Amino acid sequence: MKTNKIVTWRVALVVLLGAAASHAYAGPYPVTVRSCNRDVTFPRAPARAVSNDSNLTEMMLALGLKSRLAGFTGIGGWKTDDPSLRTRLAGVPELARRYPSVETLVGAGADFYLAGWNYGMRVGGPITPDTLARFGIASYELTESCAHVMPMPAASLDDVYRDLRNLGAIFDVRARADGVVESMQARIATVARALAAEPERPRVFVYDSGEDKPFTAGGLAMPTALIEAAGGRNVMDDVRQSWTQVSWESVVARNPQAIVIVDYGAVTAAQKIRFLTTNPVLADVDAVRARRFIVVPYDAATPGVRNAQAVETLARGLHPAAFGAPSAAVDKVH
Repeated sequence: MKTNKIVTWRVALVVLLGAAASHAYAGPYPVTVRSCNRDVTFPRAPARAVSNDSNLTEMMLALGLKSRLAGFTGIGGWKTDDPSLRTRLAGVPELARRYPSVETLVGAGADFYLAGWNYGMRVGGPITPDTLARFGIASYELTESCAHVMPMPAASLDDVYRDLRNLGAIFDVRARADGVVESMQARIATVARALAAEPERPRVFVYDSGEDKPFTAGGLAMPTALIEAAGGRNVMDDVRQSWTQVSWESVVARNPQAIVIVDYGAVTAAQKIRFLTTNPVLADVDAVRARRFIVVPYDAATPGVRNAQAVETLARGLHPAAFGAPSAAVDKVH
């Protein structure tokens, strides 16, 4: 009898705690959102989310969801963060410096994983929406990354807006998400007005990394959309892939007039520029001859809340006269 009373009390306690947790995040649930080729239904707002990579973690912070983070992953190992991000993440544990394991997420008590294909998940890898679902962990995939698992059109800033609004629905912070999106749209509209009289669309190459072969942004990667919004054209926009390797010969053949440097990792932007300017294969490329490089941090070049800032910097680097500035060899997002 005593045992039965103890069991009954424990069951009641679990029910009460569950009810309290549900009440804490009560909202218009269930909510269903589209994530790549899946419809995902959330019966309640996640309470212990894990975000992978700096750009996705920035989304969570911009939506005021720090208190919902059980941890973050995939930042320290690739050095994609900056001091301000670390400061804003104070008190939130880094669960894995690179990709987490299923055991890491389960051990953290995660109920939601915000990631993407090649942003914390790999096709055929141990962490996928299906493998996580077996442990009761829901997931949402970054829209840009869906190109790795399904046919996708060219990258668009609408993809970022969709992700933010879907997160707003998942966590019942729709007004906050709308505000972030509208702020980004307003900044980009200001750039568009400044460029209205600029007929030229400079040819642009995105250099992420790599010496034998450059790793760059194809037509399905976010920099293509950022460059277009900034009044330029990605010379690799006809490559129907997301982030991918190409040959140096293809870069030379397309002769970019400006090169975007994605700044992150152990190799600094200055070292990347030095490599490009001393590579004899690129000696006759217009961008190298003019030393026209535009440095953009990783979390501004990948889908996220800093994309409007990236468009502003790219536009100033590609069309300085439209912003009342002299032509500069190097511009940088601050």
